[in-house]
Amino acid sequence: MMEEEFKRLNRELMYHGTIVDFYKDTVRVPNGNVVEWDFIGHKGAAAVIPVREDGKLLMVRQYRNALDRYTLEIPAGGLNGSDEPTKDAAARELEEETGYYSENLDWLITIRTTVAFCNEKIDIYVAKDLIKTKQHLDEDEFINVEAYSVDELSRMILDGKIEDSKTVAAIMSYKDKYC
Repeated sequence: MMEEEFKRLNRELMYHGTIVDFYKDTVRVPNGNVVEWDFIGHKGAAAVIPVREDGKLLMVRQYRNALDRYTLEIPAGGLNGSDEPTKDAAARELEEETGYYSENLDWLITIRTTVAFCNEKIDIYVAKDLIKTKQHLDEDEFINVEAYSVDELSRMILDGKIEDSKTVAAIMSYKDKYC
């Protein structure tokens, strides 16, 4: 079997960051050659699609340094630790970023963002029966909450206005399952 023909010989931490760790992996490949591959370790994340009673979905608009622009996304955030239940993290991020709380969260989909070099896993939930509270933003977060219909968001995805992978996967999965 092909999977047994790859063997990691070494994983060396090159940089420890606040969100990710960067490693250099040394791997023996099926033809016997030894190669070096980049690996980014991530503790995992959770995301949520907040659904209002009128059917509109709450989205967050925020600045993303990696793209040097604002993006429109579903609320999401990293786990506080690799053992934190993703449903708890999704509920936390919902309230922190949107100022809404829900006890009605259902798992929708799990995605792996970039399997070629990163192990990031995001569990995505749907939140209904929203209760208004208030945002609890971090010092470096500046988030606007906006509401859209599923059709409006689908059009934005197909027009290239929403490119974030977790948001694209979440909206298209939600549309397929609930609409």
